[in-house]
Amino acid sequence: MNWEQLLSLKRFGDTNKRIRKEQDETRLGFEVDYDRVIFSSEFRSLQDKTQVIPLSETDFVHTRLTHSLEVSVVGRSLGRRVGQKLLEKHPHLQTVHGYQANDFGAIVAAAALAHDIGNPPFGHSGEKAIGEFFKTGEGKIYKNQLTAKEYQDLCDFEGNANGFKILTENRAGRHGGLRLSYATLGAFMKYPKESLPKKPTRHIADKKYGFFQSEKEAFQDIANELGLLKRSSRDVSYSRHPLAFLVEAADDICYTIIDFEDGINLGLIQEEFALEYLSKIIRDNIRPENYYALSTKEDRIGYLRALAIGSLINEAVDIFMKHEDAILKGDFDCALLDKSKYEAQINDIIKISVENIYQSDDVVDKEIAGYGVINTLLKTYTNAINNGFNNTASNYDKLILKSLPKTISVNDSGLYKRLSSVCYYVSLLSDSKAILDYKKIRGIEF
Repeated sequence: MNWEQLLSLKRFGDTNKRIRKEQDETRLGFEVDYDRVIFSSEFRSLQDKTQVIPLSETDFVHTRLTHSLEVSVVGRSLGRRVGQKLLEKHPHLQTVHGYQANDFGAIVAAAALAHDIGNPPFGHSGEKAIGEFFKTGEGKIYKNQLTAKEYQDLCDFEGNANGFKILTENRAGRHGGLRLSYATLGAFMKYPKESLPKKPTRHIADKKYGFFQSEKEAFQDIANELGLLKRSSRDVSYSRHPLAFLVEAADDICYTIIDFEDGINLGLIQEEFALEYLSKIIRDNIRPENYYALSTKEDRIGYLRALAIGSLINEAVDIFMKHEDAILKGDFDCALLDKSKYEAQINDIIKISVENIYQSDDVVDKEIAGYGVINTLLKTYTNAINNGFNNTASNYDKLILKSLPKTISVNDSGLYKRLSSVCYYVSLLSDSKAILDYKKIRGIEF
């Protein structure tokens, strides 16, 4: 892979390729990507989607929206720092092609901003709930009517693939989805493969999948434009865009440190744990007099969090540059932080978070409720749409169909497309809207 192709300014849905030197310096092409994500309705819905603590009524616990904004800020810093070093190493990118360090930051910031845009309500349990409806629930009846890959898309419903759908899907008046640059779309794709074969290798790019069968053609177009390396001759599987490693690192840094911070602020984890574990990452940068001068727990933890994030940013940049050649060849097979000298401390923090936050009674109880909500919505909507298509709709089915938006493929002859459109609709619901629709269907509230 080469940076000249990887930094493509061509927009998805456009026919003409753009070059960096043609851009307006006041609003660079890659910065437009950030703006388009920010102003999308799908991004706005993240303000009412669970990050870790579902439906929290406190002010300081993160939602998907605040998490995405913070990941984007960290991603921008990572991109700019790496961009500076890459331009020093490959000066022709600046002297010949006109790229600036800020271009790298803008690409990573936009891709990081969108990294959770496809996540359904109720956190990762929402993904699992959709998958289990088709794998072991009433949706299992569709297995023999779909191809293996189509069925796997539904059984392992993946927020990353759903996000790619949001960013690229053609709709009435919106050709090319959000019409982002190919470079940003490439950086967004952490798992550039289809749903099968499942985890064919231990390579980080094979951990999950990144697009549904409905977006297969769009994905291949982007991969070819960017010059991504093909990793399989039998299936659609490519090496990552190098900047996807930075998007992943930004997410890893934020959820490791900030989920930990949320747990402490909620009283689920003792404050002393922050000083014990975060100080090992910060090391010589911490100033005890500054820490103890802060009067509130939130301010003290915020101080440690900021220093820890800064330390991990510095290290992620060093790891990326050390392995740049391997990354461009597609040979780097793990996340950047897997090479971190702080890996033991990071694992300790994640373990504490799992035990005290992710498995807390409040989280578990609301994830159970989320399963019930999503299962009811999927059952009701898939029955209504398929019965409507087969002209066997009951009066109840007809009422349900009237309540659904026209974006759902009610009359499409393809079963996969009908089922996918239901999953897509449910995935875009906020936590509160999903609960409201559930109550309406169950006759609890209207």
